[in-house]
Parts: sequence; structure tokens; C-alpha cells
Amino acid sequence: MSTYDVVIIGGGPAGLGAAVNLCRARRDVLVIDAGTPRNARAGQVHGYLGREGIEPQELLAIGRAEVEQYGGAVRNGTVVDVERINGSTLRVTLADGSTVAARRVLVATGVVDELPAIPGLADRWGRDVLHCAYCHAWEVRDKAVGLIGSGAASLHQAQLWRQWTDRVTLFTNESVDLTPTNRAELAARGIAVVPGRVTGIEVTDDELSGIRVGETVTGVQVAVVFPVSVAKVDLLAGLGLRAAEKLMDDQVIGATVTAENEMGMTTVPGVWVAGNLRGHRAQVIDAAAQGGQTGAMINIDLVHEDVRNAVDVYPFPPELERQVTERVLGARRHGLTP
Repeated sequence: MSTYDVVIIGGGPAGLGAAVNLCRARRDVLVIDAGTPRNARAGQVHGYLGREGIEPQELLAIGRAEVEQYGGAVRNGTVVDVERINGSTLRVTLADGSTVAARRVLVATGVVDELPAIPGLADRWGRDVLHCAYCHAWEVRDKAVGLIGSGAASLHQAQLWRQWTDRVTLFTNESVDLTPTNRAELAARGIAVVPGRVTGIEVTDDELSGIRVGETVTGVQVAVVFPVSVAKVDLLAGLGLRAAEKLMDDQVIGATVTAENEMGMTTVPGVWVAGNLRGHRAQVIDAAAQGGQTGAMINIDLVHEDVRNAVDVYPFPPELERQVTERVLGARRHGLTP
């Protein structure tokens, strides 16, 4: 069983960003990627300085090449389990039965967007069924946008999309309760409201053309939804790590893994998280930056362990050994790493 300094599970922007930093720190790194990126249905990546409009797969190919340029390994595969072998080593098991060992594991598997159960909606996802204004709104500016409500958070979403077009319609979908204040705010911005449950969408010549409520179809060119974004963490169940629900105005909008600190360390020693798994609303550039930062922190954590291991075996003269031992034990009692 091969042993690496760090095994990174997930080869998206966060995982690759971490891998580049770790490889440049001369760590032995393996990236394992299942090949199911969140933005696979999107045509372009936006908001990424220097790479504006790049295709998602091209960006990942560039990232893989950069990892390999610095000696890192990238492997296609699906991880099904992570378990501890001993105090400092974790075993990663893949779906094909193979295993690798690691001193540290970074999980950057992202999230799955669960869409409203409306016939035909999933087929248009990433094309003319969208969710993130900063990712897609410029490309559909001035078009007729129909926002399919799923809770109170949809009110914020409707007002946000109004920035890019004055043709916004909010479909309450029997899930948005409007107060007099809400109605006044929507009316003031020219946002139409259609009550009732959404029963389907209309497509004409392979383009979205309407949203159906009962027998009535309202013409739109773009549908906007608020998906529930759930972290992919089944592989961590054996370690006790689970996703916690995230709320916005009492509406469940996702489930992510809570890190112990802003660097991505979890409650499980040796296991770190980065990217959408940790915060599902991060854009691509945010995930890449966060991965790079977490990779740097993992390297520092490994350096501390390297120091401890070196001290344990170094043949100090008796008097110096006593001083070093007292210093190490004193630091550990205060939660510090010498």
C-alpha cells in the first residue's frame, strides 16, 4: 500500500489548488478524482480573474497539468471509505478495492445540487435553468426570468436577479408566503408575482419558453431555482464526520461540513476540508483560493509533526535531551507545538 504525505479526495478547483501548494512544498501528493464536477453542465466559468469564460473541463485540465508539473499524482477513481490505521496514518479505500495510506487527508468532494421536483427542470440545468446570479446572470441579462420559489430565501434571490433584468417574475410555488411588505417591495421593483404550484416547464425549439402553473403558462426565457446543495461526505461516515444543515431565513439551503477553524481543519485529527464541501456558495475562484490556503496549512501541520518525530529519535547529549524534553512537554501542556 503506497503512502503519501497527503491524499486529496476531489480534483476540482479546491483540491487542485491545495495540491499545487503542497507539491511546491515538496510533499508527496495524490489527488483522487471521481470526475463529477458540480459545474459540469455549465458552459463557462465566470468571475475567475485571468480565466474569465474558460470552459470548466479546460480549467481542470490546466490544474491537473500544474499538479503533475510539480511531481504530484492525479488518479481517476471514487473513494468509498477513509479510516484510521494508527495515530498518524489514514487509509483511503477506492471503489475498485485498492487502498492508499496518507499522513493527512483533504476532502474536497463538493456538493450535489438537489433541484425542485418539477418535470423537465433537471434536463435544462446549467443551460436555461440556473441558480447563481454572479455565475450566469450577465449571460442572460435583459431576458425574461422566472424565479421558482422554494422558501423565504427566494425573495432575496428575486431582488438580486432584478439587478440584471427588469423582466423578473416570482412564482410562489406554494412555498413563499408574502407579507404586505414583501408585496410592496416586489411591486416597487416591477417584479410580477404568480401564485400557485409550478407543475412544469415549456420548451420550444430546444429553448425554455415558459413556466406552467396548472393550465396557465407564463412566458419566460430563463428559470431560476434555489437548489439544496448537499455535501458529498458518505465516505467520511466511519470517522464520524457528517454534513450539517445550513439555513437562510429558516429555509434549508444546503448541508456542509463544519471546519474547526477557517483553515479547514476538522474535529478528526488529520482530516481537512475545502471548497464547496465546506461552503456551498463559494464560486470557482473562491474554492481554488481556499484550497491553496488549506494546502499551505496542511504543510505547516506536517512540518510540526516532522519536528516532533525528529526530536523523538535525535541522539541529544543527556543534559540537552533533558532540556529539550522539558520544552516539548511544557509546550504540549499548553496546547503548543515547539
